[in-house]
Amino acid sequence: MVGGLKERARSASAEAGADGRALGARRGLVRAVIVAMRPKEWVKNLLVFAGLLFSGKFDELDAIGAATVTFIAFCLVASAGYPVNDARDVEEDRQHPKKRRRPIAAGELSVRTAIALAVTLAVAGLASATALEPTVGGIVLAYAIGTTLYSYLFKHEVILDVMTIAGLFVLRVLAGAVAVDADASAYLLLCTGMVALFLGFTKRRQEATSELHSGTESRPVLEHYSIPFLDQMVAMVTAATVMSYAIYAVNSPLIGAKMLGTLPPVVYGIFRYLYLIYDRKDTRSTDAILLGDYGMIGAAAVWVGSAVTLLAIYN
Repeated sequence: MVGGLKERARSASAEAGADGRALGARRGLVRAVIVAMRPKEWVKNLLVFAGLLFSGKFDELDAIGAATVTFIAFCLVASAGYPVNDARDVEEDRQHPKKRRRPIAAGELSVRTAIALAVTLAVAGLASATALEPTVGGIVLAYAIGTTLYSYLFKHEVILDVMTIAGLFVLRVLAGAVAVDADASAYLLLCTGMVALFLGFTKRRQEATSELHSGTESRPVLEHYSIPFLDQMVAMVTAATVMSYAIYAVNSPLIGAKMLGTLPPVVYGIFRYLYLIYDRKDTRSTDAILLGDYGMIGAAAVWVGSAVTLLAIYN
C-alpha cells in the first residue's frame, strides 16, 4: 500500500510539471501575480466590517471609509502571506490535484519574484493601516506576524493550526472595531473565534477526506487528524458557534435581546454549510462555497439586512 501511495505521488508530481508548463503558456506574469494573491480569499476580510455594522455606524461616511481602508490593508497583508506560504510548500502543492495549478507550483512565478511581491504587499498594507490609526497598524502587524508563524510553524501542529487561524479571524474583527471607534464586545470576539474554528475544522475534514480518496499527501498535519476526531471537533464548535452568537445577540450593546432577530439566518447558514460538506460532499474551498452557493449568499444577505433593519428601528 505504501509503495502504491509513493507511486501515485510520483505520478502526480510528473503530471504537475506537465500542467505547470501548459498553464505557463496560457497565463502571463500579471495574471499569475493576481492568482498568487488569491483575491477570492478576501471574502474572509469582510469581518472587519462587523464593528461598523454592530456599532450602528453604517450610515457614517467617516466610519465607512475607515472600515474600508482597514479591509484593504488586511487584503494586502493577507495576499502577502500566500506567496510566502506557496513558496514554502511548492513541492507538496505539486502533488495536489488542485494546488499544483498555483503559479509557483506551476512554474509561472519564481520564488524570488513571489517573495518580492509579498514584501511589497505587506509594506503597502501596513503603511495604509498605520496611516489610518497606529493601533490598527499594530493589529495588522500582529496579523502579519501570525500568518508568518502559521506558515512556518503552526500549520504543522495538530489543533494549533486551526486555533491560529481562529486567532487571525479575531484580529480582523478587533481591527475593524478600533478603526471605527466601536466597542469590540467580548461576546462578538468569542463568536468570531468559534466561527473560525468551525470553518477551520470543516476545511480540515474536507482535506482529510480528499486525501483518503485520492491517495495523495498534500498537508503533513493531516496525518494527525482522523475523520472521527474531526467529526467530533466539528460537532463541538458548531454548537459553540450557535450558542456564542445567541449570547451575543441577547447582550447586544445597542438594542439588547432584539438582536436575536438575526439568529435564524446564522443558524441556517451554519446548517447549510454542514449540509454541503457532509451530504453533498462539496470539496470546494471555503471562499468558493461562501461566494458560489446561493443558500450561503442568501443567508448572509438576510443576516446583514436584518441586523441593519433592527439597529435602524431600535437604536
